[in-house]
Amino acid sequence: MRKILSLLLFIAAFKAPAQQVSEKWDLRKCVDYAMKNNISVKQSEVQARISALQLKQSKLYQYPTANFGTGIGLQFGRSVDPTTNQFTTSELLYQNYSLQGGAQLYNWGRIKHSIAASQFSAEAALADVAKTANDIALSVCTYYLQVLAAREQTNINSVQIQQTTAQLNDTRKRVEAGSLPELNLVELQAQLASDSSNYISSQTSFEQNILSLKGLLNIDAAASFEIETPSVDKIPLEPILDLQPAVVYQLALANQPQLKGDSLRIESSKKTVLANKAQMYPTISGSYSLSSALNNKALEITSATQFIAPIGKVTVGGTDYNVIPNSPFTNYTYGKTPYFRQLDQNFQQTVGVNIAVPIFNNGQRRIAYEQSKLTLQSYVITKEQSSQKLKLDIYTAYTNATNALQKFNASTKQVEAAQKVYEFSVKRYDVGLLSTLDLITNQNKLQNAKIQQLSNQYDYVFRMKLLEFYRGQGLKL
Repeated sequence: MRKILSLLLFIAAFKAPAQQVSEKWDLRKCVDYAMKNNISVKQSEVQARISALQLKQSKLYQYPTANFGTGIGLQFGRSVDPTTNQFTTSELLYQNYSLQGGAQLYNWGRIKHSIAASQFSAEAALADVAKTANDIALSVCTYYLQVLAAREQTNINSVQIQQTTAQLNDTRKRVEAGSLPELNLVELQAQLASDSSNYISSQTSFEQNILSLKGLLNIDAAASFEIETPSVDKIPLEPILDLQPAVVYQLALANQPQLKGDSLRIESSKKTVLANKAQMYPTISGSYSLSSALNNKALEITSATQFIAPIGKVTVGGTDYNVIPNSPFTNYTYGKTPYFRQLDQNFQQTVGVNIAVPIFNNGQRRIAYEQSKLTLQSYVITKEQSSQKLKLDIYTAYTNATNALQKFNASTKQVEAAQKVYEFSVKRYDVGLLSTLDLITNQNKLQNAKIQQLSNQYDYVFRMKLLEFYRGQGLKL
């Protein structure tokens, strides 16, 4: 028995330093921290940023495209000179430049509808972030209340150990004095062992719930962590008459991000249907191109010299005369054409208008259009399902809250009755009119009644907080 007491003292001594140095967290702080650091929330935020980038991409499709390119190479053998488009057998080094692009002129509103669809999708992704944060907030509230309940249950078991220990010490004195049989002492020792086991179980449950809460907050499991412990009787609750399910449901339709996200996805899907339909019609686009080329064998005239030379002789009357042309001859000198002069001489510009008419493309556009209509229908059904589930959850939460209140009131009366029975049992045991086994039985009934009352009370608080959450009041203790 001393080993059991020593173990309990060791546990208490081990917990005390951590409680002194750890920072206390209330529910509001836990919820705010989880919304910023929870892994699921971070993942949904990444998806929201991806949707924002997709929206940015959709908007950029409105603007003309531009692509610049250049190339350099060596050609030999019989080939086409890229600067003259004539056949040549000379080996030459060539280089070309090009700037080309285009713009959509008319596409039946496809880009406009795609931008609208991406806009709604980005807003829906933000709603998903809020939904994930709400789900995490509810989970944090659940574990927070479970931690409080486990701590209260530990306190109840601790009081039970103190009572059993006091009875054990008193009985030991009586047994030593010979007024009570040793069996009474053994029964109380067994009861103390049972009480100690219950204490350790509740303490283990408390630690497990703390670890679960740390996991939701994304806090290191080894870090010190202490929660604020408000009295359950002082937790503010709205009157249950103000939380009628029909009223709460109407308010929830406007503030729950799940339904907002479903509505935005429906609007996005409608725009996607229009965009896919536009793909089946002809489109008009414009294009432009700027290009130039050069090679290292290109030549140009560097100088010209004119001269007059006879082109033949004629004999007249036995006399030879030189034949002189009417215009002089020109002698040209050639040199390599400079780099930038070649670029200027070979500069080419084109502007065009293109019409693309889809005739047959393996049914891809038609199937994409039909599939987008089915996707829209699926989103409509999903929203209807979400609304039905939300309504069912609210009515279920209200029913559970009502039942929890009735169970709490009943368990309160049960505790009051068990307390009176236990007090009478102690008095009768003290005068030797009640056996130890009966005393232990009544003591266990009181303990079980208190634990059940505590469980019912926290269950009632959670159900009420759930209704307040659906009503849009947030989570607070």
